[in-house]
Amino acid sequence: MNLVHLARRFVGSLGSQEPEASDEVWVRSLLNEGERRLWERMPASDRRHALGVARAVPVDVAPAALLHDVGKIVSGLGTFARVGATVLGWSGRARWHGRVGDYLRHDVLGAELLRSAGSSDVTIAWAAEHHLPPDRWTVPPELGAALKAADDD
Repeated sequence: MNLVHLARRFVGSLGSQEPEASDEVWVRSLLNEGERRLWERMPASDRRHALGVARAVPVDVAPAALLHDVGKIVSGLGTFARVGATVLGWSGRARWHGRVGDYLRHDVLGAELLRSAGSSDVTIAWAAEHHLPPDRWTVPPELGAALKAADDD
């Protein structure tokens, strides 16, 4: 985990400002109906972050960038609980259950949600793999590298 990235995400998550209407129009043009429903369930701070990631990658992988953290919606945790869950996760992710466990497994849960939403193989794979080292990615290495660099995670 990159502490600078986490600090930026924390500060950015304190506001509840919705993304710009023009950004939402762009997002809706890229996502299928099931993905749009998932996008709408994401908190504003997660959508703002995802938009920043998506604007920095090729448009053909923008859905993967937009939805890479969608599994976080399963936990229902707010900002401060997410901080706590992240810290707890550093002590050993396999031991946590319930909402904290769901948050820490957002990669796997997100992939399941995206599979059900009819997402592309790349979008599903990136949700599942975005915290893995590059040698474990199944997405094309150049796409994974672009997505990872844009996420600064």
